[in-house]
Amino acid sequence: MTPLERQLKVIESVPEPEILRVAFATTDREYVNQHFGSARAFVIYGVNEQRARVVSICEFGDQTEGEGEEKLGPRIEQLRDCAAVYCRACGASAVRQLLLQGIQPVRVTGDASICDLLAELQEELRAGPSSWLAQAIARQEALTARFDSMKNDGWDK
Repeated sequence: MTPLERQLKVIESVPEPEILRVAFATTDREYVNQHFGSARAFVIYGVNEQRARVVSICEFGDQTEGEGEEKLGPRIEQLRDCAAVYCRACGASAVRQLLLQGIQPVRVTGDASICDLLAELQEELRAGPSSWLAQAIARQEALTARFDSMKNDGWDK
């Protein structure tokens, strides 16, 4: 199993509302340049129409430790709050598992700039989301509402 080696979470004193979270498979935090199953790291952004901010960075250990299906579980677990994951490629098994968790895999060609992809995503949010994005937003809103109702019932104490 490929262990999570290091994780950074950004905490703001006054969190800005986000519409969704998206992840990018990257080695340098600037470009999407990794295959989902062998990604050394994911940078996760919280996104709304005006702003995109890093909320988490997940780095994984030695790739030789996990083979095949074993290495997918820890990656998918780290992306559980994400609506989508952008990557260079994604195997059929990973696609199935991601979709079952409500995470849309998005394949990019070449080394796509994370900054450009975020700008495109924000423009789509402003103009009216595509089918997959509208469904992802609805899933995120349902999760937020469920979490908020749990807090109101005293589950956060």
